[in-house]
Amino acid sequence: MSSSAFTARRLAAASLAAAAVVGAVALPASAADRTPDRPKVEISAVQYDAPGRDTRTNRSLNKEWVELTNTTRRAVNLDGWTLSDADGHTYTFDHYRLAGRATVRIHTGEGRDTRTDLYQDRSWHIWDNRSDAATLRNHHDRIVDKESWGPRHHGGHR
Repeated sequence: MSSSAFTARRLAAASLAAAAVVGAVALPASAADRTPDRPKVEISAVQYDAPGRDTRTNRSLNKEWVELTNTTRRAVNLDGWTLSDADGHTYTFDHYRLAGRATVRIHTGEGRDTRTDLYQDRSWHIWDNRSDAATLRNHHDRIVDKESWGPRHHGGHR
């Protein structure tokens, strides 16, 4: 093999390697960081103080609720997920899928479950009007989202 052919091959290999490095570096950050839509369900609203006087009527109980919103385009299977208050009262989701970009309201009292409304079937108010926390956990018992209010919890979204 002649030295000029050897040099040409080395030069070609070096330029291919340089092009690969430049190509990798030149990718836009959005393309390099692109990850699939990860399920993201959040507590979007809490009505912890039912309007009017708190009574143990189903009407009053169902005016106390927590809303969850799926912020992604894909449905999320909530089977085995839980929603609980600071005292440990827990609602467990059973065979429920939250559609993409959808919201579901979980009421305290009794009712017939639909795609947009679920019921805990309790006969007493769960959420403390002065200070409490709503905690959403996935089926692995990991906290997905938490919303708290009142002086004991310093209010706001955690």
